[in-house]
Amino acid sequence: MPAIDLPADIERERNTGKISLGGTGIATPPSPRLVSLDAFRGFIMFWIVGGGSLVVGLQALDSNFLVDTVIYQLKHSAWEGLRFYDCIWPSFMLMTGMSIAFSFAKRSKTQTYRQMFFHALRRTAILFLLGSLRESVHLGSPFLIELSSALQPIAIASFLAFLLARKSPRFQAATAASIWGGYALLLAFVPAPGIAAGTYELNHNLVNYVDVALLPNHWAQWPSANQGWGTILSTIPTISTTIVGLMLGGVLRGNRSGTSKMKIIGGVGVSGLILGYAMSPVVPVVMKMWTTSYGILSAAWACLMFLVFYWVIDVGGRRRWAFFFVVIGMNALAIYLSSTVTRLPQIIGVLAKPGMAALGAYGLLFKAVLVLALKWIILFWMYRRKIFLGA
Repeated sequence: MPAIDLPADIERERNTGKISLGGTGIATPPSPRLVSLDAFRGFIMFWIVGGGSLVVGLQALDSNFLVDTVIYQLKHSAWEGLRFYDCIWPSFMLMTGMSIAFSFAKRSKTQTYRQMFFHALRRTAILFLLGSLRESVHLGSPFLIELSSALQPIAIASFLAFLLARKSPRFQAATAASIWGGYALLLAFVPAPGIAAGTYELNHNLVNYVDVALLPNHWAQWPSANQGWGTILSTIPTISTTIVGLMLGGVLRGNRSGTSKMKIIGGVGVSGLILGYAMSPVVPVVMKMWTTSYGILSAAWACLMFLVFYWVIDVGGRRRWAFFFVVIGMNALAIYLSSTVTRLPQIIGVLAKPGMAALGAYGLLFKAVLVLALKWIILFWMYRRKIFLGA
């Protein structure tokens, strides 16, 4: 994905005044909270806002097997396949669903369903428009719809997950499975002009055909068009990943022991790996089409990654080491938007130039460290002042 978007935080207690825009504002986080979710969000965001550049800087000094392997995993698969970077977007979709489970339960204590519905609708509109703003700034001209970036799919999927929050886990699971199954059948049996049913070729498939047909102006100007990113149809299966997160959020909210919750999360992850890899010979694993095998596999890996954070932090009680990631995770939306909507990266780049010139081979690493450090300091300043940007 040319861009990655962002989930909602677990709804925070408002113990102080706030300046809000559809839920965006100054807030005080509750205690206790699911620290593992903040840390996991921060860990995933770390690789977007500077972690990747840090490894590139290390590679410039010493290209060895370990560094080269990490660099390989920090790039999207060209077409078929699955790497760590292909699991970043699904991880955010999963966390969005988890957050909705907590938010829904909290709001239901003080608000009517009608009030919650309009809050969710307003939040969806804000996230969608933020996605439009980010893409418009990036491309230099107005673009309302850009579903290949994660903010808009998260907006859509989070609203639909909200509608399912009152349903039973069995109904939620059936809905997620139906969406994944229906999408697989759609790609397998529906042809397009000049494209046979069941075609999964780069820029020659049903997903690409629908995008070009319905968004011709965008597709003609979008720099990443030749990479095969899907837009309209491929948004549909992202909903299933969010529903899985909604279900896991329900588990985490429940009264089971930490060990029992871990077994459920682990069971979902391992089952997803088995099913996804079993499907892959028939349904290729293609992120840019969000094929069903990819959707299941990426959600499974996201579950297992989160499981590690939950085990160490919330079950094991080892929290101090995660503070660096927590600071990022609690303001993920702010730092994500800052990379495009503000000129922060350009400003930091100007500051880094003298040092890069003087340090020679260490220049790239110096710039990466400087960029990451300044971004984190800004987030830490916001954290200390209890300023958390959400929608």
